[in-house]
Amino acid sequence: MSLMVAWLLLLLVQWMGSAVAQPFPNYHANFVDIEQQKNAPKWWQTGAFYQIYPRSFKDSNGDGVGDLNGIADRLPYLKELGITATWLSPIFTSPMADFGYDIANFTEIAPIFGTMADFEHLMKVAKQLDVKIILDFVPNHSSDECDWFKRSAAGEPDYKDFYVWHPGRMVNGTRQPPSNWRSVFRGSAWQWHEGRQEYYLHQFLKKQPDLNYRNPKVRETMKNVLRFWLSKGVAGFRIDAVPSVFEIAPDAAGQYRDEPRNEWVNDPDDYGYLQHIYTVDQPETVAMVYDWRAVLDEFKEGDERILLAETYSPIDIVMQYYGNATAEGAQLPFNFLLITEISNNSNANDYARTIQKWLQHMPKGRTANWVLGNHDQWRVGSRLGADRVDMLNMLITTLPGASVTYQGEELGMTNVWISWKDTVDPSACNTNASIYERFSRDPERTPFQWSGETDAGFSNASKTWLPIAEDYKWVNVEEESKQSLSHLNIYKNLLRLKRQAKTLQQGETEVKALSDAVLAVKRFLPHDFIYVTVLNIFDGVETVNLNQSFSDLAAQMEVVLVSRNPELKVGDRINVSALQLLPKESLVLRTISTYYTYYTNGEQRQLPVLGIYLVLAQVLLYLSSR
Repeated sequence: MSLMVAWLLLLLVQWMGSAVAQPFPNYHANFVDIEQQKNAPKWWQTGAFYQIYPRSFKDSNGDGVGDLNGIADRLPYLKELGITATWLSPIFTSPMADFGYDIANFTEIAPIFGTMADFEHLMKVAKQLDVKIILDFVPNHSSDECDWFKRSAAGEPDYKDFYVWHPGRMVNGTRQPPSNWRSVFRGSAWQWHEGRQEYYLHQFLKKQPDLNYRNPKVRETMKNVLRFWLSKGVAGFRIDAVPSVFEIAPDAAGQYRDEPRNEWVNDPDDYGYLQHIYTVDQPETVAMVYDWRAVLDEFKEGDERILLAETYSPIDIVMQYYGNATAEGAQLPFNFLLITEISNNSNANDYARTIQKWLQHMPKGRTANWVLGNHDQWRVGSRLGADRVDMLNMLITTLPGASVTYQGEELGMTNVWISWKDTVDPSACNTNASIYERFSRDPERTPFQWSGETDAGFSNASKTWLPIAEDYKWVNVEEESKQSLSHLNIYKNLLRLKRQAKTLQQGETEVKALSDAVLAVKRFLPHDFIYVTVLNIFDGVETVNLNQSFSDLAAQMEVVLVSRNPELKVGDRINVSALQLLPKESLVLRTISTYYTYYTNGEQRQLPVLGIYLVLAQVLLYLSSR
């Protein structure tokens, strides 16, 4: 009898093993796939977004400034990286007082960047590559050289109230600005206009007068700007300086209230000298974002168009931009917490609190996003350490939702020191040689480093608009493409992993500090692999036990990605109860399969063998009893 039982068991194992491996449909699995497809994320919900600063990406005509044809020429690089969409800092007609954020015509291309035909060529290339184009929308202000402002200053009836004007207030017989409001770029936010004999509001440069959003004509005009570019096929907009769009309305006497002092700042010209309770984060601004979203939703053809909102507001206000029970807002209000709350000295507990802060405040059903840098912030390598670049890229890519990368962060580019003589950023130029470095944004805006050739392959001009970094000979695309553990190749592998792993796209998330030095992120999804990202933030060698902190992990896990450890290779198996991490090392691990393979919809999947063992045990018991 025992021989017969053994023989029957062997036949049963062989039959079941071959049956589950047959290239035939597994109907239950197909039903699971159908359900997953219904819940599959939209294109932007797990997207890898990439910011291009056009002046610094690629110069195609040798004038030392990047342009649209340069972007079109190098768009295949973004496709190779695995980028979903790229948003371009402003490319519109502008006197360039603030490098394009002072727009003279919202529906024209600035000649320094090219022509409308060049833009349409870029859109064609982007469509062929399936890399979406997102434009910068600058709603708060225009240039003082904009035709609207000239007509407003002249008092033309249709434009008279297009901007925020005020005659000022008389103090002891002297005319003074309407309020004490300060400009982001220092000094009063009010500028006297001789022609109109009134002050106009400018929360930024005096060449950037604020539009009056309490005028319905302004609101409709700006909606039409959105419609113009949407009709050309753009995938959406990043909204600049969202909190500043509305300021408080004047009182019954037509006067504006002064903002209270901030006792922590003693420089009266500094923007931080006041608490900005009347000039930012007004409730009407949130409603305006909802109106802009409704404009995007008018365009039904193709993929959903999206809004990315730039706001450094308190988190409760930021969350309102997502929408409410009756209106949709921005799909992705930018999450700047990793910029504003994480410093070079932050420990794993600080990281965990910062990540959980966003996830816990985010309304149910909304999508998270993670931003490490942009054209207004120090580069990651300079702010948090060049030896943390890989771990931070691993972090934002394996957390749930979308990631946002500023050009060059995938290479580990760092800030470039710019002398007072070479400084061009108005934020710095409005100060003086002794303090300009505190205000300058030039160091993070220097040209992209493509190769070790002259001007880093960015341009063949005799002089570029900002100096090239001195390290361009080894920190560049061409050189890093050759090195398996370069920042660039680790970044490419991260985006490839995100595209392939359903768990990273749709899974649940646990974030824990395993010690002061070690942060871990677990991502898990039923019927799929578990992934754990582990970061050693500091300079010591650390040993941790993942099984003490996370459930459902086996004794060993497989290395999927690794940085800073040439002794580890992808595919190596690691004992997770005694995981040793080198200084600043980061890893992405995955559970090891103990599954049989089956096929469904032409894709190879994994089937647990536990059910097979249970069936065999039942057969064995039955035969033994016989």
